[in-house]
Amino acid sequence: MAQANHDALQALADHIAGTQGAAVVSTEVAFGELSVTIHSSQLEAFVQFLRDDAGCKFSSLVDITAVDHPEEDPRFVMVYHFLSMYQNQRIRVKMGVADGAMTPSICAIHPSANWFEREVFDMFGLMFSNHPDLRRILTDYGFRGHPLRKDFPTTGYTEVRYDEAQKRVVYEPVSLVQEYRQFDFLSPWESAKYVLPGDEKMRDEKKA
Repeated sequence: MAQANHDALQALADHIAGTQGAAVVSTEVAFGELSVTIHSSQLEAFVQFLRDDAGCKFSSLVDITAVDHPEEDPRFVMVYHFLSMYQNQRIRVKMGVADGAMTPSICAIHPSANWFEREVFDMFGLMFSNHPDLRRILTDYGFRGHPLRKDFPTTGYTEVRYDEAQKRVVYEPVSLVQEYRQFDFLSPWESAKYVLPGDEKMRDEKKA
């Protein structure tokens, strides 16, 4: 079964590379999945081909995300996942995107891309041209930065709290008033008569 699936995916990869040679950078079948890397300038035409071609029929957009590689050029990799319920196959489409570059929106081809692209914008700061409503979707509109970038601080830039005196939510710069705590991985219930799973190992190591 695994070999048959591999052969089917390889045949699909050959079909795509043979008909979309100008768009395709590389194809790879690994771990039972097909990944195709394309030129970013060919994204819209390639996605439409995947949807409309009789040998593909990838009519369902499953997800859009990105990966941040700060040390590489281009810095980001856009990743699209499609499903063909007609062929019972999945495909992963990848392409490099430079920091600050515009990526064509595919909302006109797959309307479900709307919220996916907004999430990528919110989390990574990547922009999409011709998007109908490109604004934050997971963080607040006043949020600073993009949390899934590798250079985003783990503490963030702003903390949010409800102020009882002002009766409203206030935004303040992050202030770490507590020194870094040393956790010993023991149960916080010091008077407990039982040992939580995993605690006995740390206690044994401390005794040793």
